[in-house]
Amino acid sequence: MEITQHLLFNLSLLLIFIFICIIWSLKRKDPALISKRAAIVCGIAAIWACIVLAYELTETTRFDLREVPVIIGGLYMGIGPILSLAIILLRGLHGLDTGFFLNILIYGPLALLLWRVYPLFWKKSPKQRIIISVSITLITSLATIATMEINKIDLNRFDAYFAFLVIPPLGMLITSSTIEFVRSNLMMRQQLFKSEKLAAVEQMGAAISHEIRNPLTVSKGFVQLLEEESIHPDKQKEYLSLIREGLDSAEQVIQDYLTFSKPTIDSMEELNVEQELNQIITILIPTANQHSVLISGQFSPSAYVSGDRQKFRQCMLNVIKNGIESMPHGGKLSISVNQDNNLVTIEIKDTGIGMTKEQINRLGEPYYSTKGAKGTGLGMMVAFSVIRAMNGTVQITSELKKGTAFTIQFPCTYSG
Repeated sequence: MEITQHLLFNLSLLLIFIFICIIWSLKRKDPALISKRAAIVCGIAAIWACIVLAYELTETTRFDLREVPVIIGGLYMGIGPILSLAIILLRGLHGLDTGFFLNILIYGPLALLLWRVYPLFWKKSPKQRIIISVSITLITSLATIATMEINKIDLNRFDAYFAFLVIPPLGMLITSSTIEFVRSNLMMRQQLFKSEKLAAVEQMGAAISHEIRNPLTVSKGFVQLLEEESIHPDKQKEYLSLIREGLDSAEQVIQDYLTFSKPTIDSMEELNVEQELNQIITILIPTANQHSVLISGQFSPSAYVSGDRQKFRQCMLNVIKNGIESMPHGGKLSISVNQDNNLVTIEIKDTGIGMTKEQINRLGEPYYSTKGAKGTGLGMMVAFSVIRAMNGTVQITSELKKGTAFTIQFPCTYSG
């Protein structure tokens, strides 16, 4: 059973080679696996390895599995004629003997067959493609056996018949099944990515349209009231003020979305963290008083970070405002700033309702909000995007009914 053993060894090397090619090709994230140019190079390399490691019965008779890479390349990549020509040329390097002309006799028609079958091959189902691959391999093996009989080669017939009727079709079955499995998984992964993107776009569009429609509808209503001739001047001022608030609200939603979609920092400047946070606290004092929240701060006056002033304020305002709103019945919100090991650490703690681990993990996802119907999640999306753009990190710890702590760290800069 020398021929069988040698072809099994040949097959094991081929499978390892094909497996490496498939793993390498997965980086493309393309159902085509590899480009035609790469397929030609890999196919010729595999053919050359088969011929070099062939079982030499006589000086003119060599047995190997060279048809396997040819059929794979021909059916799956449409390069059958090129690989068939490569086999003939590579075999010619070993001498223009009987074996060379037998290769022309086998691989000439095979090249034509693969060329004609390739366009129809991809119209079939994966199962049918596997059957076609194995069938063509079996036909090629029968042609090889026929040439042995025509030349009346002296060998162990049982060994040769078993080797060529079992091993090449088995190798093709394993190879084509693997290729179809990998292609199927890649296509499923692509469809999943597309589905996720479409779902995100739909959710984003619905949330933005909802948030913008509400203030615009209110503004439209007041505009209609202003069109009435009998309206009192004081009411006109009140309505105009409400219209302005509605438009400002719509503008803020758009600004939040733009900040999230483009989180890059366009203009960098040195920021005094203490001054920036004091400015934000001043803005939020009316909101804190409305919720009966006491804000306390402990700042390091020498803490400086590099970033965009407007986006930094927007980020911190969103986090602090969320903390205040998490305490509808009052509470305490503490803000501390420390500088250590070239890092500025900003810690924002509240005594609010807290969050579960699942809520913490989902915080910052597109349009996820712990406020339910009252929130869109845009604020935290913006905050997380700005932190990343400023090379910062954020850690969140929380306990239900006890509160939440945001620990935000930025690389520090030194003033002066």
